[in-house]
Amino acid sequence: MPYGPGLAALGIDPARLLIGAMADDAMLLRAAVDALRCPALGALVVELRGPAPLLDLTASRRLALAAESSGVTAFLLRVGGDPVPSAADTRWRIAAAPSLPVPGNGPGRSAFDLGLLRRRAGRDGLGWRLVWDNGRGMFEGSGGGRDERHGLGQDGSGREGGGRDGQAPLSGAVVSVPADRPASDRAA
Repeated sequence: MPYGPGLAALGIDPARLLIGAMADDAMLLRAAVDALRCPALGALVVELRGPAPLLDLTASRRLALAAESSGVTAFLLRVGGDPVPSAADTRWRIAAAPSLPVPGNGPGRSAFDLGLLRRRAGRDGLGWRLVWDNGRGMFEGSGGGRDERHGLGQDGSGREGGGRDGQAPLSGAVVSVPADRPASDRAA
């Protein structure tokens, strides 16, 4: 289950979440398509555990089309399952990363390794390390932009990407989720 204090630390109000637990994967996928058709949602997170044989190309295409028509950002989390073909625009691998030490050997800021495994309309194989800055309420890059297949920077030169301090340039938001925009704007 989502951890409320952790979500609040990331700027997500747990009181604004709607959580549904379904009896099986078939019911979960049907509910996800129905939810994605509602443009009043800011985002939808669907979590499937294990092999998930019902998540085939047809099911993932239904999800993608529903998200595209409503403008709702959809995250499909696969836990403990092997990658399978899907209609998703992108496929990511996200894992916890070691935090940088702070003075006094205290726990550092939360860090995550992101790998762009597949992107339908562009380059893939890139990776970033994001560190959560709780004081500013945002992620910042930390030495990313590497090509995970070849250990190269984004420009292919062998050095890291073109951002400050050798970091890959990040646009700011990793994924735009229009949660604060009035529902009437999204429904149009």
